[in-house]
Amino acid sequence: MANHPSALKRARQNEKRRLRNRASNTRLRSQIRKLRRAVEEGNLDEARQLLRPTLSLIDRSVQKGVLHDNAAARRKSRLTRLVQTHPTAGR
Repeated sequence: MANHPSALKRARQNEKRRLRNRASNTRLRSQIRKLRRAVEEGNLDEARQLLRPTLSLIDRSVQKGVLHDNAAARRKSRLTRLVQTHPTAGR
């Protein structure tokens, strides 16, 4: 455990950030799960509606430092491609 005042403060800050990042990550993962479930069920209208807020949430995660730029770009690309190229997309 930290002993110096500066180290104690840093430990407090790290804990706050960890909890904030965890909440943000959980929100992001839930949204992605919801989008993937809509695609799997063939509910493409719902998937298209969920895509925009999901991409927005990914961008927000980058701004908050929860997600790396390239990781976010990769996720956005894969999710967009998933919605556009799903077998039921042409219907």
